[in-house]
Amino acid sequence: MTDDFPEPAPLSSHGPARVIALCNQKGGVGKTTTSVNVAAAMAEYGRKVLLVDFDPQGAASAGLGINGEALDRTVYNLLMESGASTREVIVETKVPGLDLLPANIDLSAAEVQLVGEVARESALSRALRPVLDDYDAILVDCQPSLGLLTVNALVAAHGVIIPLAAEYFAMRGVKLLVDTIAKVQDRLNPRLTIDAIVPTLYDGRTLHAQEVVERVREAFGDRVTETQISRTVKFPDATIAAEPITTFAPTHPGAEAYRRLARELVARGVAA
Repeated sequence: MTDDFPEPAPLSSHGPARVIALCNQKGGVGKTTTSVNVAAAMAEYGRKVLLVDFDPQGAASAGLGINGEALDRTVYNLLMESGASTREVIVETKVPGLDLLPANIDLSAAEVQLVGEVARESALSRALRPVLDDYDAILVDCQPSLGLLTVNALVAAHGVIIPLAAEYFAMRGVKLLVDTIAKVQDRLNPRLTIDAIVPTLYDGRTLHAQEVVERVREAFGDRVTETQISRTVKFPDATIAAEPITTFAPTHPGAEAYRRLARELVARGVAA
């Protein structure tokens, strides 16, 4: 890869945020790893970033050292309680410029409870509205499904980033996700676009991974990022340490890859 993405220029002010949903209904494709590390890399480049943990497993919260199970108020309260304050639920992380809207297992109940609500697909949009001007980017780490929570993320978002494992079976599910995005775009959120497809878990030593990425590029063209995220044991190590790889192992190739991805997204206009 040629490194032709310049370091983003400093911003004179912050906001309004572009909301980006990171989605893939298949688990184990590096979605939360990408959410946490892109958010951290953007913050490193002077952006004010909010990461929304929108998965009942709370993996993004744990990955930033926040124990969602110990919190009284999470994103669940914002969805289900009309008087809940978004700013009071947001927590600061150890990464300067990066805040978190945490989640825990309570969020799993929201999928059922929202079914009877008016404008049920817009609950997350309403929760984020008060803080849009506080941030440059809001990244939503979705759960691995295409249920009502993911639809909420797609309705709230301006764009979608799809982390896609460089494996054949991971590629098969992308059509269903793209179809869902198209339906949301047609019926609920006309502004929604697919901003980027990010090859993850890439092993350049295998012909299989190379062929998968080649086929994805044939299908999606320049929506596939030049930056590929390779497999490395450092990602789970950083998760166990409860911090992004950009601070856990700042000089590691994995950290550099996510910084490059953040620069590429800015260069593409996906983020400020």
